[in-house]
Amino acid sequence: MSLLIQFAYRMTFGMALAMALTSPRYVTAGYYRNHLYVLLGLNVLATMVALADPARYALWPPITAALLSYLGSVLWLYEKAGPGILALLLIAVVALFGAWQAHPAPAHGDLGSQIVAWLDPATSGLLLGVTMAAMLLGHWYLNTPGMQLVPLRRLVLLMAVAIALRAMLCASSAVVIEAAFGTDRLLFLALRWLSGLIGALGLCWMTWQTLKIPNTQSATGILYVAVSSTILGELTSLLLAGDSVFPL
Repeated sequence: MSLLIQFAYRMTFGMALAMALTSPRYVTAGYYRNHLYVLLGLNVLATMVALADPARYALWPPITAALLSYLGSVLWLYEKAGPGILALLLIAVVALFGAWQAHPAPAHGDLGSQIVAWLDPATSGLLLGVTMAAMLLGHWYLNTPGMQLVPLRRLVLLMAVAIALRAMLCASSAVVIEAAFGTDRLLFLALRWLSGLIGALGLCWMTWQTLKIPNTQSATGILYVAVSSTILGELTSLLLAGDSVFPL
């Protein structure tokens, strides 16, 4: 349950933020409207998890994010770009608070562990959400091929930044963790890094090079693989970390 609600919150945070950073000057309103339904579904799922264990998970973050997702979809239906962007930013904030509440920082831990606990869902969600938003935007070019490539290129660059931030946080955490790793855990750690970080960075570079041709269909196909790669990597990271505040 903890893994499921964390995944929903993190994906919601990153997707909503990435969509909010995508300029509506270049992208049609349908992109935002349709994919706010994805955010709505994620937060309905998070609400169901919270209902199953209300003593552990607060109900207000997923319900609020779900309502904001529906409101945002209505705003984009009527092409209200300003309020629509605001709705996306509010969804991102609520989802991040939900992720923090679902896995709070240690009350009596040192400052370093508390900072890591705050940065973990933010960096993970940024990586997951930006990659997903970039793939969905690439797919949107198949519906409206006349759009400029500027927003997709920006999301690919943001994806590279997100990978770098996540890798630095996970690498610094791995250094301070004192628990010994068994062979099985080392194999999962290798899978996490090779798939979710190193592999994702390679796919990000391939996407960038493909957009130089330009070929949005091929770039979208690469981003499909990147979405699978980052999801596998982040889920493995959550499994490896367990109750620890240090991501791996």
